[in-house]
Amino acid sequence: MKPLAVTGAGVASALGVGNAAFVEGLRSGPPAARRVGRPETFDATKYPRVRVVEVAGFDAAKYLGDKGLRSLDRLTKLLVVATRLALHDAGLKRDGAWTAGSPEGVGMVVSNAYGSLEAITELDRVATLEDARYINPSRFPLTVSNSAAGYASIWEDLRALNVSVSDGNCGALDAVACATVFLEQGRAEALLVGGAEAMSEALAFAFDRLGAVADGACLGEGAAILAIESPGVASRRGARVLASIAGYGTAFVPPARDGSLVYASPDSVGRAITAALADAGAKASDIDVVVSGVSGLRPFDEAEMRAIGQVVGEQTCVVAPKLALGETSGAAGAMAMLAATALFGEATPEHYQRYALRGALRAQPRTALVTSAGYYGNASALVMRHPSR
Repeated sequence: MKPLAVTGAGVASALGVGNAAFVEGLRSGPPAARRVGRPETFDATKYPRVRVVEVAGFDAAKYLGDKGLRSLDRLTKLLVVATRLALHDAGLKRDGAWTAGSPEGVGMVVSNAYGSLEAITELDRVATLEDARYINPSRFPLTVSNSAAGYASIWEDLRALNVSVSDGNCGALDAVACATVFLEQGRAEALLVGGAEAMSEALAFAFDRLGAVADGACLGEGAAILAIESPGVASRRGARVLASIAGYGTAFVPPARDGSLVYASPDSVGRAITAALADAGAKASDIDVVVSGVSGLRPFDEAEMRAIGQVVGEQTCVVAPKLALGETSGAAGAMAMLAATALFGEATPEHYQRYALRGALRAQPRTALVTSAGYYGNASALVMRHPSR
């Protein structure tokens, strides 16, 4: 892939809303396990094994105003807020007005793993327990997986392409690959790329029934959006560059048994990393830090760490932002990209040591590898570089 410039970011996460809160949270915030409290989005007393970290006290009206929010679900509100923050951080907008680029030249490529389970569950309950005629028609559009991205484009007047990617917790990294194609084809001058996931009772119920949280993983939520442009476009408009995306890789390895569905594959992670390094023209020794997808889900964590050790080396520093953010599924890759960008900028190595699983950061990294192990034998990886590289 041709290098891409990251020129802005917007985020709503368990660490807070906005880039400053995100960086400060990674600097000083305790691990997610210490911040688990009573969820605001559902009654968690029925799921004593489930631990949740949310975007506490999230109020979309603070960023979007009071009008037009009533029919929107939590997923959409999180994504619209992150999108607005990213546009302003990138200098594409100021005080709500376009200052660079144009609505026709800016689009979105975003990921979500589970869509609006909140709206889907609500409509199912009404139809099952009452009658389908009592379904709120204004909530029905939210059940479509690309609804949140569509609303974000409407709210922010983005008139270029609008694409939603669904590939579990690898989706936000895969969204970058999609964005690369669209930018090279001239479909847009800038794209807002990332992912979003919202907490809901249905999600907690599913992870609980699968026993996926038995090892102590925390479920998280949030939205993270990065403004991505070609270096030439960014240079012409005098944009600040936060990081460069240099290479991408993905892989899938089927299970040994036909009956298997959810399983961890170290081979797919290793192949994705190898492909990303080759795409970036990088060697394993060039990687200063691996921003991993390790979240506390033991089989997948072990597979990911094994592959990282085999391809990149056992001495390379590996950090796990999900220890602070929780498992944010479709938003996870974008959160990891923001964490890598923070390491290139304001964060310092000692701030990240609390999230280190292996090795130590002794200097500000110049090249980072972002990894994600999917739940179905899939994996994706991304190489990012310091803007000066």
